Amino acid sequence: MASAQTAQNSSDRDHDSEAAMQSTEGEPQASTARFLDRLEHFTWAWFTLPMATGGMALLLAPQTQPHTFSGLETIGKVVYIWDLFLFAAVTLCITYRFLRFPGTFVGSLTHPTESLLAATPLLSLASIIAAIARYGIPNGGAWLIVAYRILFWIYYVISSIAAVGLYFLLFTSPELKLSDMTPAWDLPIFPFMLSGTIASAGAALQPSVQGVPMIVAGLTAQGLGMMISILMYANYIHRMIEYGFPSPHSRAGMFIAVGPPSFTSLALIGMANDFPASSRAYFGATETTVQILKVMATTSALFIYSLSAWFFCITVLACLAAHDQMHFRMNWWAFVFPNVGFTIATISIGKMFQSPAVGWVGSAMTILLVVTYLAVGFQHVRAVIRKDILWEGKDENTYWGERNLEGTFDDEFEKQPWEISLGVSRLL
Repeated sequence: MASAQTAQNSSDRDHDSEAAMQSTEGEPQASTARFLDRLEHFTWAWFTLPMATGGMALLLAPQTQPHTFSGLETIGKVVYIWDLFLFAAVTLCITYRFLRFPGTFVGSLTHPTESLLAATPLLSLASIIAAIARYGIPNGGAWLIVAYRILFWIYYVISSIAAVGLYFLLFTSPELKLSDMTPAWDLPIFPFMLSGTIASAGAALQPSVQGVPMIVAGLTAQGLGMMISILMYANYIHRMIEYGFPSPHSRAGMFIAVGPPSFTSLALIGMANDFPASSRAYFGATETTVQILKVMATTSALFIYSLSAWFFCITVLACLAAHDQMHFRMNWWAFVFPNVGFTIATISIGKMFQSPAVGWVGSAMTILLVVTYLAVGFQHVRAVIRKDILWEGKDENTYWGERNLEGTFDDEFEKQPWEISLGVSRLL
């Protein structure tokens, strides 16, 4: 009898042990399955991560910085490799989303807010291509110079098609309201505009017969992007005058407005410096042409740069005013990428005027951006773990209205007292 009881107890223990083992083995599988299910909400906005990382790689290049040290190029290369990994990982995840969840690809291109971010993969590629001129060509040989030129023209054609096509889709189904206007509405033109940045990074490394067409094409793209941005700025300022600042979850995206004037400034200076002195005389003596181009580019860049500085200051104050209501969204990477352009433009202007003081300001801005990048990266990981993103109703595939027709915030966000008084005065 005792022997039978002992056997029964042993059998029960074996069964419990086996069940526990199955449970332990099943938990990672269930966890993995749950995470893969969350990728249904993996939006185009995730490309802002490699976009910001690629911008940091360009910023940390010794050719960019006014002050360098022996390990800076190595740090820049590590950041660039990290950027390539992030781009590949994000591309893999969003491809999984589109294949695993049918209809999400078309939906992402027709959604009123997520479609605005469909240009971010091209923006990520822009920084990757431009960084080839900083880290690849100096160590890769003549073949990479040819590859850079080919990549530039492929990118130029694709981004021009995207600039027309994405806005065409947006205009075909006009669901956005002016009261919801943010600088993200400018994103579809960004990739084509950054053709000028790619040209400014690598045209000097090309033969003059190839470099000049790149500069001309880059200037054309940069001009169109800046002009479209100015038209968008009119709506943006109108929106803020009538309805006030965007709601707290959108305020980080206000930094996007800093980008177009900044990248235009650095591109103008870069392309003027890259204009080959050995090219044929397009406008008279080549030396005179280059000198005039540099003077015009520098003065024009400084003229445009002031707009970036103004938007930067307004955005900083707007974010500080609502800092306690701001929670991580993918638009937090706008703390980094547009300000990369702002910092490089500052450094470029300082170099043209041979100003050590401006150079030190640029170095200080670089340090602050490195800290900002790390802080946003920490908040990004934390938000994924806490399910603040990659979750139903918490990503860019959900339409977050900024204000309703009466000019009030959505229920998720409370008004500040002065905003309430403004809303009441408007209604009266």
